[in-house]
Amino acid sequence: MAAYTRYGKVLDAEGKPLSVREALALINQTLDKALAEQEGNLDAESRWTLARFEQQGFTEGEFGVADVLAGAKNTSVDGMKGAGILESKRGKVRLLEPEELPADWDPTRDRRVSAWETVHQLVRALDPHAGGGEPAAAALVAKLGSRVEVARELAYRLYTVCERKKRAAEVLSYNALVQNWPEIARLARDGGAPRAAQATLFEESEE
Repeated sequence: MAAYTRYGKVLDAEGKPLSVREALALINQTLDKALAEQEGNLDAESRWTLARFEQQGFTEGEFGVADVLAGAKNTSVDGMKGAGILESKRGKVRLLEPEELPADWDPTRDRRVSAWETVHQLVRALDPHAGGGEPAAAALVAKLGSRVEVARELAYRLYTVCERKKRAAEVLSYNALVQNWPEIARLARDGGAPRAAQATLFEESEE
């Protein structure tokens, strides 16, 4: 958008004036294509939950509809219930929200870790009221290893979905995770040491 404030006119590939709305449409189209390609990296459970979330968010829906979608994504509602990412009872299905997930989750002991579960456990951990903030999120990242990269891609995808659908509460959660990711990754890499403490130790080692 900086181009619109810097220049008097912005043109498209054919040399015609390009409005801000048209530019945003092109940006979103390109972004959707890139994110769709990234979806191929997701596990079956995360592909299902992403599709379900885009349709209904965390609201309750019919089991039959959820089951058909699960079959198309090569997974099952019962399997995802067993994995602890949704609730299924009385013919209804609902994705569990971050605060409903177990606080003692350990990805090294979970036999069925999905990118969806990882993202929402990180959202829960990052919430200072529910999980403890950046150090708690970093402790999970340290245990996840290479699996965390796919989760980061999914977190950004969920942020764009919520922004487009005007889901204000969820936008804040995913945006917080995306924005804090560099510091979470640093803490995970450096064993949770704060920046100030690290600087002191580094300075002392040079004396």
